[in-house]
Amino acid sequence: MQLFIYFSEILGRKVADSNYNIIGKLCDLSMSPSNDVFPRADAIVIKKGFFRKKMAFIPMGDVQKFGKTIVLKIDQSEIKFESLNKGCEFSLGKVILDQQVVDINDQKVVRVNDVHLLNVDSQLYLAHVDVGLRGLVRRLGWSKFIDTLVKFFSPQSPYLTDEELISWKSTHVLAVGKVGNVLRSDVARQKLARIPTVELADIMEDLDVFEKLSLFKTFNADMQHRVFADMAPHEKEELIEQLDDKEASHLLENIPADEATDLLHDLPPEKRRLLFRHMHSKTSKELRKLLGFAQDSAGGLMTTEYLTLDQDDTVADAIQKIKDNTDFAGNIVHLYVVGEKQQLLGATSLRRFINEDPKKKIIDTVYPNNIFVRTDDGMEEIALLLEKYKFSSIPVLDEANVIQGVITSDDVMEELISLTWTKYKDQI
Repeated sequence: MQLFIYFSEILGRKVADSNYNIIGKLCDLSMSPSNDVFPRADAIVIKKGFFRKKMAFIPMGDVQKFGKTIVLKIDQSEIKFESLNKGCEFSLGKVILDQQVVDINDQKVVRVNDVHLLNVDSQLYLAHVDVGLRGLVRRLGWSKFIDTLVKFFSPQSPYLTDEELISWKSTHVLAVGKVGNVLRSDVARQKLARIPTVELADIMEDLDVFEKLSLFKTFNADMQHRVFADMAPHEKEELIEQLDDKEASHLLENIPADEATDLLHDLPPEKRRLLFRHMHSKTSKELRKLLGFAQDSAGGLMTTEYLTLDQDDTVADAIQKIKDNTDFAGNIVHLYVVGEKQQLLGATSLRRFINEDPKKKIIDTVYPNNIFVRTDDGMEEIALLLEKYKFSSIPVLDEANVIQGVITSDDVMEELISLTWTKYKDQI
């Protein structure tokens, strides 16, 4: 059985009933309107007649096999042909084929020349859209002639091997709602919500600047924040440059402060000033403060997203605080007990108090040693402390022992990898 077939290869094929009587030709495929990432064909559309064309919808369950002739499981007497095409919500011929693929701003990108279908257990799934020259040649029925010609004059031509297929999963950048003669991304938003943001960030990495911005603007605000957080630093910087200052500022306010600081460090001073103008004063003040530290110091690595508790709080209060902050951008595994002036009294973790009496004071669950770093401490000292005590985060204090922020082990690891790679490149 052929695993993948092109829509153009089956379009126009003869359709026979269970007794092998030819009853018409396939003219379209009706797709399931569900929100599945890869839509499934729910019926074939056949037509007969020349001057007075009639059409019929045959459920996929009544199709026996797709061969040179499409054979049905039912007799022609069970098939109802209609003079008028009642149409369907989502068909390949009307909604996908020959349509222009556009971004959210209606800018044309490519044209769909063919559709690549996955054939599994007599079910057809929309796998890819073909936007290449080979797809157009195939549609015109010139494949054998053109392929022979190209092989003769240029046997190594990329035309013979390269297929320009876009996964339907990746076409969440496109939209699937018919308006005129384009594909839009109205239903795409629902599909995108089903894909992990890490994968969406990977998809965006393969797009050019124009397509990246178009796709990003189809996301709702929450998805924009999550996808942006999962993007590589250089991808974030590229996107920030393309967005207007208000949109960019809003994104920076909704990612961990240390990541926002790293991005701001790489931007021109004038651009930073414009972004700060659109931020809330509290956020702007925090980020300006972080920008004042050297990037490879504790102050430059720390984030200001952390959870604190008062010394009179109980274990029940700590658990409730974690429950209230499940969407918190920072680390919720470690909590820090502070005094009236925010001086650090001790650090604790979920593992240390989760099985304690809910009425027990949280201060009684802190680690025996108060481990911390100062804002001007260097990378090596921070890494050694994290390794020695096996902590996933460590607080940063000023000279008055007031907590300024928290450094996580992954932030240190990223910086160390970056430094190592820089030294390695210099030696090449």
